[in-house]
Amino acid sequence: MAGKRQAAVAASGSWTDPDGVRAPAGEVHAWLAGTNQTLCGLALSRTRLLRFPHVPWEEIIPESGGWADRVQRVCPRCDAAVRRRPQAHRWTRTSPRP
Repeated sequence: MAGKRQAAVAASGSWTDPDGVRAPAGEVHAWLAGTNQTLCGLALSRTRLLRFPHVPWEEIIPESGGWADRVQRVCPRCDAAVRRRPQAHRWTRTSPRP
């Protein structure tokens, strides 16, 4: 899909890995760069969530490994917004009435 923006991470905390790079910790939310809110609608400034534009959303999912070392909770609403179903799975009527 052309023009699709990549979701980054906003988190309630941070930690520094052995290489000296900031990493997300605590509760994580999906965030689009250039906006001031998460995909579930939380304002970053009011909730004091930290932005991690260098961490893609796919890297904080616990199954992926990556940056998920200290992630305690993944926002289910943000996860659902990022992982949209492909258009091929749309509903179609298979036996319409005559």
